[in-house]
This record gives sequence, C-alpha cells and structure tokens, in this order.
Amino acid sequence: MTGICEGRVAIVTGAGRGLGREHALELARQGAKVVVNDLGTTLGGDGVSVGPAQDVVDEIIAMGGQAVANGADVADFEEAGALVQQAIDTFGRLDVLVNNAGFVRDRMLVNATIDEWEAVIRVHLTGHFATMRHAAAYWRQEAKEGRTPQGRIINTSSGAGLQGSIGQSAYSAAKGGIASLTIVAAAELGRYGVTANALAPSARTRMTEGPFADAMAAPEEGFDKMHPGNVSPLVAWLASEDSADVTGRVFEAEGGRICLEEGWNHGPERDVERRWEPAEIGPVSRELIAEGATPEAVYGA
Repeated sequence: MTGICEGRVAIVTGAGRGLGREHALELARQGAKVVVNDLGTTLGGDGVSVGPAQDVVDEIIAMGGQAVANGADVADFEEAGALVQQAIDTFGRLDVLVNNAGFVRDRMLVNATIDEWEAVIRVHLTGHFATMRHAAAYWRQEAKEGRTPQGRIINTSSGAGLQGSIGQSAYSAAKGGIASLTIVAAAELGRYGVTANALAPSARTRMTEGPFADAMAAPEEGFDKMHPGNVSPLVAWLASEDSADVTGRVFEAEGGRICLEEGWNHGPERDVERRWEPAEIGPVSRELIAEGATPEAVYGA
C-alpha cells in the first residue's frame, strides 16, 4: 500500500471504533504501519476487551497493510510507555502519535460529581499527556543520537473545548486543556524535529449519537458529512512528512470543511501606567468589550 504516509509508523489511541478506527484505516491506506490501541470499554467505561482493536487490525491486514493491536489504558503512565515501546519494538521506530481515546460523562455543572470530573480529565487530558510524554522522550533521544525524526503528534480537542458546551463542563475543560497542551508541545518539541497539532472533529460516533442524534443522523442519500471518515484525510496529512512546516495549530473538521481555529489572542487594551482604581474599571472594561470581537456562542446556549 502506498500513499503520503508510506513506511511511517503510527499509534492511534481509541482506534477500535468511530473516529479512531477511521484514522487507523486511512493511515494504513496511506502506507503507514499502525498500532491500533483501544481499551475496548463500553461508552459508559465498563469492561475491557482487545476485540475492537483486533477487528481494526484484521481489516488493515485484509487490505494489505501492517498493524498490531494494543489494549493499554493510555491514562496509565506505565501502560502508555509500553504502548510507545510496542510500536518501536514491532516496527523499528515511531513517527506518528494520534491521540483520540476518550469518553463523556455529560452533566450540568450543579449536578456533576467529582468522580465523573476526574474520570473525564483522566482519560482525555492525562491520556494525551502520558502518551505524548513517552513519545517525546523517544524522539528527543533519537535527535540527540543524530537521527532527527519527522515526528508528528495529532491530538483531539473539540468545539466543546474551544467554544464551551452546556452540560459538558468536564469534557470542555479537558478538551480546552488539550488544545493548550498541543501548542506548548509544538513550542518545546520543534527543536527535535517534532510537530504537534490538534483537531476538533465533528462527526457521528458513539459519543455524539446520543445528545446530538438529530444533527448527526446519516442522510438517506448524498454526501454524509457526519461520517467520521471525513475527518481522517486531515489526520493522514498531518501525519505525513509534507506537514513539517505546520505546528501548534488547531483545525476544525466536519464533512468537507476544514477550518483553522484562532485561539486566545491579545485584543484591545488600556494602560494608565499606574494602579487602577476599582471604580474606573467598569467603564473601561465595557469599552474594551465593545471594541473586541464578539465571542462565539457556547454550544447549547
């Protein structure tokens, strides 16, 4: 199999179903060797099975590609390290890390529990950090030994993390954290030949078919813009060597649409070159707000 990722070695987390499955299949179609990671839990986080990951591996092998399954819990630091090592031991190196694993515990803020909060932060934010940390250490060592890599990190944020989403306080916080983590990784790892980018996908998956069932429904005919496979070409390009000049960016992808997100930037300002009096701040703040861009609405507002 040949394509823009010919011969590259990729890890895709949460790749047993949905977006991750489509990413793994597309990377394989583009010539990558893929470590298909999935814990194999239910949407509620129950049970563990390597079955979903192995099913994707079987599909890749059937199409003539190379892949192996992995059932690691990516939020467990040691298991995340073993996942990275499996790619190196199996295929000789690691070029691409696609962080996709996650789940939701939707709840209005006033009803959210600490267990739900910690579970979502753990799988999304810690799960991204743990795999990135081990992959970055490998790539740094490669660079120090004179084998400068063409490393790629592709993280999964969300519109919920960029604009916020009612009923998803934990998920939004985690996904916003992933976007910030991505731009820091890009700044730190560029010296080692590694890029880091994130995407905010909009697609029909197990996570979205419940709360957004109507919007995500497949059309009876024509282009299915909510099919998760529509996001995967962007992932494949970001995983390729051709994307070496793109780093620290967040892309939104839905159907045939790709949008470059523009995050926090300095806006209007006032500087009185002295300590402010509290009573002065109200009028000045309203002037700044009037001069600045209008924020996009929180999802569900």
